[in-house]
Amino acid sequence: MNKNQAAHPNSLAPYWMPFTANRAFKKRPRMIVGAEGMHYLTADGRRVIDATSGLYCVNAGHGHPRIVAAIRKAAGTLDYAPAFQFGHPDAFALSSRLAIMAPGNLDHVFYASSGSEAIDTALKIALSYHRRRGEGQRTRFIGRERGYHGVGFGGISVGGMGPNRKVFGSMLGGVDHLPTTYVRDEQAFSIGQPEWGEHLADELERILNLHDPSNIAGIVVEPVAGSTGCLPPPKGYLEKLREITHRHDLLLIFDEVITAFGRLGHAFASDKWGIVPDMIAFAKGVTNGAVPLSGVMVSAAIYETHMEGPEHLPELFHGFTYSGHPLATAAALAAIQVYEDEGLFQRARENEPLLAETLMTLKEAPGVLDIRPIGMMCGIDLAPSKEGVGVRGFEIMERAFHDHDLYIRVGGDTLIVAPPLIATPCHIAQIRDKLAELIHRTAAS
Repeated sequence: MNKNQAAHPNSLAPYWMPFTANRAFKKRPRMIVGAEGMHYLTADGRRVIDATSGLYCVNAGHGHPRIVAAIRKAAGTLDYAPAFQFGHPDAFALSSRLAIMAPGNLDHVFYASSGSEAIDTALKIALSYHRRRGEGQRTRFIGRERGYHGVGFGGISVGGMGPNRKVFGSMLGGVDHLPTTYVRDEQAFSIGQPEWGEHLADELERILNLHDPSNIAGIVVEPVAGSTGCLPPPKGYLEKLREITHRHDLLLIFDEVITAFGRLGHAFASDKWGIVPDMIAFAKGVTNGAVPLSGVMVSAAIYETHMEGPEHLPELFHGFTYSGHPLATAAALAAIQVYEDEGLFQRARENEPLLAETLMTLKEAPGVLDIRPIGMMCGIDLAPSKEGVGVRGFEIMERAFHDHDLYIRVGGDTLIVAPPLIATPCHIAQIRDKLAELIHRTAAS
C-alpha cells in the first residue's frame, strides 16, 4: 500500500489502535458513533448496551448533560492554562474536593492525564520522598503478579502481566513481585472476597528479608485487580499488607485507577476496607471518562517533606503539560457532583448483591470456569476453545457487538462485566441473558 492509498479520508490503515488486533478489526470494524446513558450508538442505528462502562470509566452513564455542560462552558471560558508556575481556579477547587473525599490524611493531589502517568508519578514521588528524608537507598519497589499498572516503564515494571512486559527489555531495576492473590482451586465462584488467601500477604515478609526493608521504597497493588480479570482480595489480605508496611516504614501505594469513584460503592476502594494507604493513584471515573484526567493523592507527611528548601525553586521536578487541564477539572467537578446528587455510590452498594446473584446464574453454562463478582464489577473465566487461548473470548466480543447489541470487554478468555452505576435490574438481566446465549453459542461452535 502506497502513501496515497493509506491516507485517503476514509482509510482505516493510518490509525495504529492500542491494545487491539488491528488486522482483525480493520477486516470487520466495530465502530461507535455516539453514546447515551447505558448505550453506545452505531452508524446503522443500533443501540449497544455498555456492559463495561467503556473501559471501567463511564460510571454515571454516557453523555450526562451536567458533565457535557461543564465541559462546554470551560472550553468557551479557558481553553488552556499553563500548569507550571501558574494555576486556574478549578484545579484548586477540585483538589479541595478530592482531599475531603479521600481517606485519612491523603490531603494533596498531583495531577496527570492517564492512569499510566499517575502510577509513574507515584513511583517518582516515593523515591523523592525517601531521598528528602535522608534514605536515598530506598529505591526498590514491590508489585504483584497479574497486577496492571499502566504502560509506562514504571508501570510495566511493577506490573505483573506477561504480555505487557515481555518485549520491552529490562525495564526498571530493583523490582520484585508478590504472588497473585488468585488460586482458582481454592477460590472459584466466591462472591466478594474469597475466604482463602490472607496468608499470601506473608510473602511480603520474605521479600523484605531478602532485600532488607531499609532498601524498599514502596509497594504497589490494586485493591481489586481489574484488567487481569477482576480478582478480589482475600479477606484480611489488604489489612495485612498495611500492617506489614506500617511496621517496616514502607510506602503503600494503592492503584485505584479502576476502583475509585464508585466501582466498589465508595469514593475510593480504600474506604471499603477502612485502610489508609500512603498514596492513591486514580483516573477513569474521576471525569466519568469524558476528558482525560488522573492524579495521585498523597499523604500530608509526603507533601510536607517536600516543602523545604528555597521557595523560588520547584519542590518536585516533575509534571505534565496537561496537569490539571481546565476542561478536565471542570468535567471532574461536575462528575463528582453528579455522583453525590444522584447517590450513585450508594446505588452501587445496593446493586452489588443483584449483580452477583444475576451473573452467578451463568455458573452452569458450558465452559464457565469461574465467576468473581465484587462491587459493580465481575470477571467470568471461560474454558478456551480448541483453536487456542483467547480465540473464544475474541469471538464472544465480536458476536456480542455485531449480533447481540452488547459491548463487553474481554481479556484472553475472561469476560469483564462492569456496567455504569446507573444500571437498573433490567439492564443487568439483559447483560446476563445476552452473555448466556453467547457462552452457549461459542461452546457449541
